[in-house]
Formats: sequence, C-alpha cells, structure tokens
Amino acid sequence: MNYHNIITIEPGKRSGKPCIRGMRITVYDILEYLAGGMTEAEILEDFSELTSEDIKACLAFAADREKKLFVVSV
Repeated sequence: MNYHNIITIEPGKRSGKPCIRGMRITVYDILEYLAGGMTEAEILEDFSELTSEDIKACLAFAADREKKLFVVSV
C-alpha cells in the first residue's frame, strides 16, 4: 500500500508526529486504539472523517518503520 499520500508529517502539528491526511489524528492514536481492542468498524464509527484506507495506511506506515528498524551490536 502506498501510504505516502495519506500519512503526513507537519512540524507544527502534533509535534511533528505522523498524522492522517493533515488532520490531528496520529498514526500512534490509531495503533493504540487497535492495540486496545477497538475494531476498525468502531474506530470508523467514532471518527467519521476517517476511512478504511486511512487505517490501512497507518498499519502500512508502522510496518514500513518496523522493517527499517535494526539493532547495532557493540
């Protein structure tokens, strides 16, 4: 999934955290809701401005960051 048009980073918004389409809802917020047991349907019901594509973009963004994470052994 190409999340680059959905996930935005603006220095003056939410301290530069990755947000959804320039809104004040962060990728972290969505991941926390999912980790806390909320379903996609519940999130979409609570945040009518979000789409299923937005939630998938958050997951793709997180997966991409995880892929780039590595540990340096000393």
